[in-house]
Amino acid sequence: MGRDSDEKETGASGSDAGATGRAGADGPGDAVPPSVPAQPLTPPWPASPPPPSQPPSFGPPPPAAPPQPVGPPPPSGHVAAVALLNLTGLGLGYALLRDWLRLALALAATGLFLLLVLPADTDGAPGLLVVLYALVLIGAALDGARRARVPVPRPPLVLPALRPAVAVALALALLAVPVGGAVAYEAAQDEAVERMLLDRLAAADKRVEAARGSGVSGKDRSAEFRAALGVYRELGEKEGDSRAGKLVPKRLATFYDAVSAPYAEKKYCDAVEPLKYLRDVPDSVDDDLLGKLATWPDEPLAISFLECGKRALAAGGSGADRGDLAELISTFPESAQAAAVTPAVDAAIKERAGKLGGADPCTSTTELENLSEMVNSFETDTAALKKRAASAVESGTYACGVDQFKDKRFDLALETLTSFRSTYKDSKRKDRARDIAIAAEIAAERGAAGKRLPPEKTPGGPRLEVVVSNDASDAVEILYTGPVTGTLKIEACGGCENYSSYDAVDKACKDPGKGYPKKTLRLPVGDYHFLLKHSGDAADDVTSTTDGMSIDPGYSYTYCSYVVETGPFDSIRPVDPIDPVLAR
Repeated sequence: MGRDSDEKETGASGSDAGATGRAGADGPGDAVPPSVPAQPLTPPWPASPPPPSQPPSFGPPPPAAPPQPVGPPPPSGHVAAVALLNLTGLGLGYALLRDWLRLALALAATGLFLLLVLPADTDGAPGLLVVLYALVLIGAALDGARRARVPVPRPPLVLPALRPAVAVALALALLAVPVGGAVAYEAAQDEAVERMLLDRLAAADKRVEAARGSGVSGKDRSAEFRAALGVYRELGEKEGDSRAGKLVPKRLATFYDAVSAPYAEKKYCDAVEPLKYLRDVPDSVDDDLLGKLATWPDEPLAISFLECGKRALAAGGSGADRGDLAELISTFPESAQAAAVTPAVDAAIKERAGKLGGADPCTSTTELENLSEMVNSFETDTAALKKRAASAVESGTYACGVDQFKDKRFDLALETLTSFRSTYKDSKRKDRARDIAIAAEIAAERGAAGKRLPPEKTPGGPRLEVVVSNDASDAVEILYTGPVTGTLKIEACGGCENYSSYDAVDKACKDPGKGYPKKTLRLPVGDYHFLLKHSGDAADDVTSTTDGMSIDPGYSYTYCSYVVETGPFDSIRPVDPIDPVLAR
C-alpha cells in the first residue's frame, strides 16, 4: 500500500512537471525546474511528431496537435544531380523525386527517338529530330531542377544519405550513356557510309569487267568505261580517306588494263581509240591519283599508231587507218616510232611503183595516190618523200591510161590521159599522152582505130597533102590517127548553111563565091582514121562522124565537112548527118 501511494504521487509530480514544461513553452516568464531538461523548439531534421497522449477520461479536452513542420529545401548538390540525371535521357532525376509519370514520359521520348534514328544509315539522324530531342532533354533537366528545389512535405529522397558531391559525380558518370550512344551512332553511320562507298566501288568494278576488251568505240561500251571512271574519280578525290577511296589507285590500274586490252592482244588498230581515251584521262582525273598511269598510254599509243599505219600502207594507204601515221608524227614527233614512218612509206611507194608495168597498173596508181595524200598530211619536213610519191603518181597515171587503151576501155583512157595532160603540163610524156588520148577518142567511135597504140616515132618518107574545107556554119575539129596522130581545127563558114537533104550534098564545098575555110594536112603514107566534131552553139545537136582512108603516094586529097539537117521521121534510117567528100 505504501509503494502504490508513492507511485501515484510520483506520477502526479511528473504530470505537474510536464504541465510546467508546456507552460514554459507558452510563456517566457515561467521557470523550468533544474531537474527537468529543456526541450528544443525544432528538431534537427524533419521528424515524425510524437503520438498524441490518450485523452484522460476526465477533465478538459487535450490541445490540438501542432501543424507538421516543412523541412528546409534540399541541398543544391541534389538539385544538380536531378538535372544532370534527366539529361541522360533515362529520366533518373524524376526517379529520385519519385515522379513516376514524368519518368515514363522521359523514357517514352528517348524510346521514340531511338526508334526513329536506328539503325544508323548513311544520312544519319535528321537534324530537326536531333534538335527536338535535345530540347526535350534540356526541358526535362530544367523541370527536374525546379521540382527538386521546392520544399514541400514529401517522403525523403530515395538516397537521403547520399552526399551531394557523390550524387553529382554519379549523374556525370551516367551522362556517359548518351554521349557514348552518340559516339557509337556516329561510328555506325561512318560504317554505313563505308559500306555504301564499297558497294559503289564494287558496282564500278563490275562495269569495267563487263566492258573489258570491247574497246571504247561503241557508245554503250564507252559509256560503261566512262561511268566507272566517274565513280573512281569521285571516290579517289572526294573520299580518299575512306576504305573505298584507298582502293581506287589499284582499281585504276585494273581499269587501264581493261581499256587497253586490245593493245595487250596486239590488235593495234583496235587499240588506238582506247589508248587515245586513256591518254585524255588526266584531263579529268587528278595526276596524284593516277600516278604513273598518267603517262603510261604514250608509248603504247605511239606503237599502235605505227603498226596500224603500216597496215594501211600494206592496203595501199586506204581505209580508216590511213591517218594514223600522220597522227603519230603530230602527236609524238620525237618518238622512235615517228622516225620509222618515212622509211616505211618510202618502201611502200617503191613497191607500188614497181607494179606499174604489171597487169593492173591502175590499182597501183590508186594506191600511189592514196600514199601521196598520206604523205602530204605529214606535218614534218618530208619534201623528198613527197616528191618521190608525186613522181610515182605521175608515172602511174600515164601507165593506167595506156593500160586502159590496151584493154579497149577507150572512154576511160581518154579521161585518164586528158587529166594527165592537164595535171602534168611539164611532163616529158605529155605529147605521147595526147596522141593516145586522140586515138582513144577516135576509137570510142571507130573501134578499128584502137587496134594498136599510135606509133611513138614519126615515120619517114614522102608526105601527101590533104586539104580539108568546112561548108558548115559551125567550127569543126578533125582528129586523125594512123602513122601520125593529131588534130586540126577549122573555123566556121560565115555564108554557109546546113543542107536540107542528102540529095543536095553534091554542091558541098563547090561554090567558089563562098570562100570556104580550109586547112592542109601533110601526112605520111598509110592508113588513117578520122573523127569530125562540130563545135559552137549547135555542137550538141550535130552528131560526130568517123571515117577511114588510106593515104597512098602520088595522090592529093580533099576533104569537105558539111551538115545535113534531118526531120523527126528521118531517124528511121541510120544516116550520118556529116558525109565527108573525099576525092583523088
